[in-house]
Amino acid sequence: MAIGTLEWAKAGERPDLLAEPVARATAGLDGVLVAPIDPELADTAAFCERYGVALSESANCVIVAAKRAGEVRYAACLVLATTRADVNGVVRRHLDARKISFAPQDDAVGLTGMEYGGITPLGLPAGWPVLVDEAVAAHPEVVIGSGVRRSKLAVAGSLLAGLENAEVLRLAS
Repeated sequence: MAIGTLEWAKAGERPDLLAEPVARATAGLDGVLVAPIDPELADTAAFCERYGVALSESANCVIVAAKRAGEVRYAACLVLATTRADVNGVVRRHLDARKISFAPQDDAVGLTGMEYGGITPLGLPAGWPVLVDEAVAAHPEVVIGSGVRRSKLAVAGSLLAGLENAEVLRLAS
């Protein structure tokens, strides 16, 4: 596989490039690749420009906090970098929340055990819904975070759509 100019390896061979929860989640999974990057270039636009990855080959994972009746539930939303998740519409209704927002950075980092800017759907806390946009699910290979800012993963959209707690929806607005 050759997405961009990155040097890819099997994720299981490079656990040093993964956050601990991601290393556990990818252990034994075939088809998950990892590549080192400059952590200063982890944000999508800078990453894509530097490493020759098209925005349409890259996906962003955002953590949302859904609130209803004093209860807060967290979920992940995964969309291609060319789109935005309709958090206040589709996501809020799907999670049956009265109010929804992006999770505060400290909550997202503390609850996932991942670095901000590297959060990924692989290795999230048990029970969290993973809402995967249908364009991501249909993608043959997409670049996502690895749980840390110093690397990226390449994963088939079908693998992401098949994760436990994954739900494929039209999330993009």
